[in-house]
Amino acid sequence: MKKLFFLCFATMSIFIFSQEKIDPSKPTNLYTQVNAQAELNSYKGYSTYGTRFNFQYALNKDNLLLAEVPFLYNNETKKFGLSDTRVRYFNVQRMNNKTLIALAPFADIYIPTGKSAHGLGGGTWSLSAGLIAGLVFSKNFSMFPGASYVYLTEPKKSGLQVQSNISLKFSESTFAFVNPSVMFIHSDAIWQAEVDVNQIIIPNKFKVNAGWLPNFTDKVNTFRIGVTFFL
Repeated sequence: MKKLFFLCFATMSIFIFSQEKIDPSKPTNLYTQVNAQAELNSYKGYSTYGTRFNFQYALNKDNLLLAEVPFLYNNETKKFGLSDTRVRYFNVQRMNNKTLIALAPFADIYIPTGKSAHGLGGGTWSLSAGLIAGLVFSKNFSMFPGASYVYLTEPKKSGLQVQSNISLKFSESTFAFVNPSVMFIHSDAIWQAEVDVNQIIIPNKFKVNAGWLPNFTDKVNTFRIGVTFFL
């Protein structure tokens, strides 16, 4: 009986400690996870705030489905409800190269589930498809630049969005993303950015993050604080 108990304990220990530590500092590493974030959006003269839920399911190490569901309150219209929903498919083509580690085509859809009359949605479908490259320059510095074609059903405009997502890894448990981007829609250019700082609390299981997403063109600031559970 003692031998059986020791064998079971040893087997479980080997399984637990041999698990490869996940690395969410690289967007081309795909993991099943659930994210919940408190969010504040500061516009000219009013704000919206609430909670954003993000569900990511890794079909395998190279394919991922994402669904994002926000619930917001508008302090000007005094309305609370579902905002615009996001659905995304992400595929990763692994490259046999030290620097260029991956090419990742994706499709992104924003669905106008939020009532624009209540100030909870944009009132348009946003359809985009693009490609991201994974570039690793050192253990602590990598970039994930990308470009995508964007189509807005209302007012039937299309354009190009370009990002240069930079990943900075400060330690095994602390990393940040800095992502300036620009969207060209006809003659307009919309300049945006995202700064997202992450701290892993329990490896392979749980992390926290804080983010700032400024829209410099429209003078809108978004702030988020969240938690992530890896499944």
